Amino acid sequence: MKTNKPQPKRGTPDFQLLILTLLLVGFGLLMVFSSSSSLTVFSQKWGHDPLYFTKRQLIFAIVGTFVMLVAMNINYKKYKKLFIPVFFLSLIMLILVVVVGKATNGASSWFNLGKLGIQPTELAKIATIVYLAALITKKGERIRQWKGGFFPVLIIVGIVAGLIMLQPDLGSTFILVATSGLIIYAGGASVKHITACISLVALGLALTIGVGSLFDSISGGDVQQEASSNYKMGRIEAYLDPFKDQSGTGYNLVQSLIAIGQGGATGAGYGEGVQKLHYLPNPYNDFIFSVIGEEFGFIGTSIFLLIYLYFIWRGIIVALRCPDPFGTLTGIGIMGLIAIQAFINIGGVTNTIPITGVTLPFISYGGSSLLVMMLAMGIMLSISRESNRPDKEEHVKSVIKKDYRATR
Repeated sequence: MKTNKPQPKRGTPDFQLLILTLLLVGFGLLMVFSSSSSLTVFSQKWGHDPLYFTKRQLIFAIVGTFVMLVAMNINYKKYKKLFIPVFFLSLIMLILVVVVGKATNGASSWFNLGKLGIQPTELAKIATIVYLAALITKKGERIRQWKGGFFPVLIIVGIVAGLIMLQPDLGSTFILVATSGLIIYAGGASVKHITACISLVALGLALTIGVGSLFDSISGGDVQQEASSNYKMGRIEAYLDPFKDQSGTGYNLVQSLIAIGQGGATGAGYGEGVQKLHYLPNPYNDFIFSVIGEEFGFIGTSIFLLIYLYFIWRGIIVALRCPDPFGTLTGIGIMGLIAIQAFINIGGVTNTIPITGVTLPFISYGGSSLLVMMLAMGIMLSISRESNRPDKEEHVKSVIKKDYRATR
């Protein structure tokens, strides 16, 4: 008579990672209220409602928490198959957003389903991470080979990055490529192959920008293309010298730097910032870190950054402790995504790097971003449950014994 083998008991989720996630989401809600209420209360467009953005973000936070808890209780190994249709769905959505998407700041990154705005790029990021982790795990040592391992993975990344660039969204493209590169490197790919690809991407990007600018100058181009090109060039000029054109290309960055500078050591106090009052553009979104800097000062901002860094470090530890390569690569990809996107956002508003218009994960206003990030943390917590299995030590010992016997 055939008997079913009992399934190993799953461990508890990483408590620190769970609390840190909820803490960041809660702080994000507070900052969305602080940065948006003074704008919406005087605007007929938002119904003179000081809680306009906060209520919407709260709804997404509640739904996101539910999604995180559900994802946490699904064995992460099942995501290998579950995310295959999600990955291809995200590709279809990336194509649709280019065709019927809503253009904002020179990029068609959104399309509307009724009153709901959807940003497919956010879903594509996490779908690509899980899909790549599953593919690289399946290939194993073959990832070090060019034809049968590295090249197919490179094609997948290139397709997704190319679709995002069609919007065009340079910031999200860089985040996707950098995160994918991190997963590929952690998966054991040849450094020689990775270095060659980075060189080719840099050369291709330079040629694309150069040829595109030359073509536009010769043909004149249409109005939308010209506006998009001028918008991108304006960001680069602002990065090089934001004070050269303070009322034009450098306005956003100058206002951001003023906000951070006015914060001083201790800040103006929660809700007491001035730059968010129609000076700082998108204070509840791209420039929310500037509001944090003004209201909490150097000390408060440093504490926030230390907590954020500890959150990322904790997630990496969880990923490295996972005995399964798929779980490790997925975890590294998720935490790498959060770290890279946070660096690009904070680096942009502090003039460390050019502004690219990406959100600060868990903090900035944005339903699509928050939902996807909460889903990602649900997967991370599921991975942590494997790391905390009660029988993990015995399982590892049995694997070591088998390997030892095999070598004798």
